[in-house]
Amino acid sequence: MGIQLFVPTFRVDECLEEIKECLEKGWTGLGFKTVELEEKWKEYTGLPHAHYLNSATVGLDMAVKILKMENNWKDNDEIITTPLTFISTNHAILYNNMKAVFADVDEYLCLDPKSVEDRITNKTKAVIFVGLGGNSGRLDEIRKICKKHNLKLILDAAHMSGTRIDGKHAGFDTDAAVFSFQAVKNMPTADSGMICFKEQKYDEIARKIAWLGINKDTYARSVSAKGAYKWKYDVEYVGFKNHGNSIMAAIGLVSLKYLDRDNAYRRQLANWYDAGLKNCKNIETVPVAKNCESSRHLYQIKVEKRDELILALNESEIYPGVHYRDNTEYRMYDYAKGTCPNAHKASETILSLPMHMRLTKNDVDYICKTIKEYVK
Repeated sequence: MGIQLFVPTFRVDECLEEIKECLEKGWTGLGFKTVELEEKWKEYTGLPHAHYLNSATVGLDMAVKILKMENNWKDNDEIITTPLTFISTNHAILYNNMKAVFADVDEYLCLDPKSVEDRITNKTKAVIFVGLGGNSGRLDEIRKICKKHNLKLILDAAHMSGTRIDGKHAGFDTDAAVFSFQAVKNMPTADSGMICFKEQKYDEIARKIAWLGINKDTYARSVSAKGAYKWKYDVEYVGFKNHGNSIMAAIGLVSLKYLDRDNAYRRQLANWYDAGLKNCKNIETVPVAKNCESSRHLYQIKVEKRDELILALNESEIYPGVHYRDNTEYRMYDYAKGTCPNAHKASETILSLPMHMRLTKNDVDYICKTIKEYVK
């Protein structure tokens, strides 16, 4: 199979024990395991609220939807975002009939504060910051800009499970933070995510909207009734069925237990890559912000003739990836084409090297050796 970009690692026996409990109790949907994971996530991160969802994509949609609804934003109002991200980030803006305004990126491949400030207009309502690869970039400066201009700050923390900034977990000072527990993320399930609002009122709305707008979910009705199922409820919003389930939460509980240990190993892999590529003149590694203890979801380099290097690596059974294509190249965002030259240049030169728990130092050494043989 060669050396893959991502290979998830599950503690199978422990996961099966957690899942077995769900099956034995006959409760596999939203319920006791999802509640437990929410509580454990709040304890782990120090964030005040957490609602478990079936994906980070729906979490991003809900973040925009709820903030728009509760702050009286209008259709075609603007949210500043990055073109260097997975499309979920920017689709969340379009889902809610708002306009994505693209700002450029810096050396961390995260939003450049100056570019963000240059894009602010009287229609700007929020900024979405993407912690690409687990990197916090200049998030502190973006946060200050948002406070200065009275803008909401949404953190796309899909890559940031376990990332700490000045010792605090990512999301501690944002209006909403959305995490991904998709299969190849640092805290893998099969697919799920978490939305963490700063304000309780938004968290309460999220719980309703994620359950079709119903004001009391099935588990709450059963628990509050002490065994007697209470059927009566009200529907306050036109919501979707976006909540997570107990099977995925069971896997997530095991993954969370090992998250810090796994991220520490990822940082060790990054150190080995740093050492292996140190004297390669034609390779530029993407730095991590100094105040950031990154989850190291990605290890990215920049190299000219990137696509040719990918083919050369493939021939040696090494399979890297690219994160991401400049979103303004996609038809729904091409109105902004050419407005973010740094992001566009990066999208043509960045390469994500294999990064997962099954890699060894020998694997990293082999990858670095193969790169250096091609990139003279």
